[in-house]
Amino acid sequence: MLRHANALFVINFSSAMSQLIPPITNEEITGQFVVHLIGADAGMILEIGAHHGGHTAAFLKFFPRAQIHAFEPDPRAVKVLKSNVNDPRLRIHEIAIGAQNGKAEFHISSGLPPDATAQVEAIYPQGLDQSGLLRAPKSHTKKWPWCKFKKTITVSVRSLDHWAQRCEIGDIDFIWADMQGAEGDMIAGGQATLARTRYLYTEYSNEEIYEGEPTLETLLAMLPNFQL
Repeated sequence: MLRHANALFVINFSSAMSQLIPPITNEEITGQFVVHLIGADAGMILEIGAHHGGHTAAFLKFFPRAQIHAFEPDPRAVKVLKSNVNDPRLRIHEIAIGAQNGKAEFHISSGLPPDATAQVEAIYPQGLDQSGLLRAPKSHTKKWPWCKFKKTITVSVRSLDHWAQRCEIGDIDFIWADMQGAEGDMIAGGQATLARTRYLYTEYSNEEIYEGEPTLETLLAMLPNFQL
């Protein structure tokens, strides 16, 4: 997994929850940490950028009462996700979440690091499929030159607010977002939904790894009702 970003974990302080989250790193965000923070009785979780379903399976395990909505636009990853995770509490949405509804070009990632093991090669027979993105790569290609973006596909995009209204989604306990630089688009198109969300996890980078990628300062300014 490419560790290109830092973790942003925030709480909606307009909700009844008043617990503050201490400074944390990616490695500290374990299943036990999330359960302790959110509560094992959480009922609604959104996972935006589900990939092969590693986190999906963990959410199903740690939150036995939760309905999980997993979003993944890359058809290669969706195929693996469906084979890895099968649960009546899970709904998989083969769309991208963005600022507005429509169609968009999705940059398909491929390639493998030169030191990739046989096990990694077996997991990614078509090359790395976890770095696909709506925004074009920028410094990403210099940091990880082995990770290629040789083609694009057209994917369906929905704003978070449109999707939530259409699916009649009410209060949300937790949103886990791993969006390769498109976090700001999710927030821009999801203000009403985020107002009903208790906790939000996303990644950020203060370096423009992807074109137009928002900084931490920008993300926090877009989330006036949330605090670290």
